[in-house]
Amino acid sequence: MTSKQRAYLKSLAMSLDPVLQIGKATVTPEVTASVDEALEARELIKIHVLKNCAADVNDMADMLAGRTRSQVVQVIGKKIVLYRESSTKKKIELPGAAKKQEK
Repeated sequence: MTSKQRAYLKSLAMSLDPVLQIGKATVTPEVTASVDEALEARELIKIHVLKNCAADVNDMADMLAGRTRSQVVQVIGKKIVLYRESSTKKKIELPGAAKKQEK
């Protein structure tokens, strides 16, 4: 992902409300499954990590990205933004993506 694409996704994520919350149970298989489903439906999601979660937010973001084959767009405070292109419902067109496909 290029810096231009990341900036574009960050601008889209600003208006998003968190779709999931992660508490003190941290990243369970159920949370991973929920993130995977949300990514397939929306492509870009925001996750809120509650204050009672002792795990590091950056580590959780990397773990979720790895388990769901997505990319971490940004981590700000206790919020994680993830992106993965949907295989069935493509909604977001990244800048520069069309040029790469034409080559």
